[in-house]
Amino acid sequence: MRSQQFLESEWDYCLVLDSCRYDVFESVYDEYLDGSLERRESVGSSTPEWAYRTFTGDHDIAYFSGNPFINSLGIPLSELKWGASCDYDWTATEHISNVLDIWKERWDDDLGTVPPEAMTAAFEEYQTDISEADRTVFHYMQPHAPYLSRGQGGKLGQIKEGINRQAESDGDGGVVSKIGDTVRPKLEKSLEGSSIAQKAGLWLEMDPVELVRGGTRQTGLEYHEQNLRIALEEIVELVEELDGDVIVTADHGEAFGEEGVWEHHIETYIPPLMEVPWLEVDSVA
Repeated sequence: MRSQQFLESEWDYCLVLDSCRYDVFESVYDEYLDGSLERRESVGSSTPEWAYRTFTGDHDIAYFSGNPFINSLGIPLSELKWGASCDYDWTATEHISNVLDIWKERWDDDLGTVPPEAMTAAFEEYQTDISEADRTVFHYMQPHAPYLSRGQGGKLGQIKEGINRQAESDGDGGVVSKIGDTVRPKLEKSLEGSSIAQKAGLWLEMDPVELVRGGTRQTGLEYHEQNLRIALEEIVELVEELDGDVIVTADHGEAFGEEGVWEHHIETYIPPLMEVPWLEVDSVA
C-alpha cells in the first residue's frame, strides 16, 4: 500500500475528512463523486500525530480548519491541556502560511461541532486567502463524532472550549490547573489502553435505544456512514465551485473494536486507523 504522500502529491484543493475509514468511504463515495480511488497509508492515527508528521517544512497553504488542533493560536500540541496528550513540539502557524479557524468562527452549539456547510460558506467568504496561497486545504470534522443525526455532541465541544480558554489565559492557571496538567496526561494514558474506557467514550455519542438494538460496533459504523454521507453531500456542492485538481482524503481512520481499539488514538497503528481514502476527483456523480 502506498503512503499517503499528502504534500508530495499534485493537487490544488485537498478536502480532508476527519477520522474517515477507507472501507466505509469506498462503499459510498461513488454515489456522490466520480474519480480514481486509492487506499493509502496515513502517517498518523490521530489528528495531532498526522499534522506533526505531515507538515514538517514551510508550506504556502490556505488551511480551512474545522479541527481545533490545527489552529492559528500558536499553542504547541505538546502544551495543549485539552485532548492532545502528546509530546509533539508542533504548531500549525510555524508550518502553514495561513490557518483559518473555521472551528472557532462557525461552530454550531446545537450540533456540538463545525457542520460541513461551514466549509462552503468559508470558501465563498475567503476568496482572497485562497487566491494568495499556492494550495488550499478544507479540513472537515466529519465523519468524526458527534454524529449529526443525533444533535448535541459533548467531547469535541469540551476540547474546543478548553483550547479557547487556554489561549485566552495568561498561562498561569494556579495550583489546581498545575495539578490538572500533571494528572490529566497520566489518566488519559491509562485510558488509552483500556478497551472498556474507549467504548464508554463512544457510548456518550450514541442513542441508547439504537445502541442496545445494534450493539456498539454496528451502531458506530452506521453513525460513521451517516456522518460521511452528510459531509459528502456538502462536498459535492463545494467541488462544483472549485477550479483545479481536487483530492478527497482523510487524516486517519476510526476503529470500532478491531484489536480491542475504539475511536482513534495517537500512535495506534492498526489498519482501520491507518488506511485512508485518496480520491482524485473527476466530477460529481
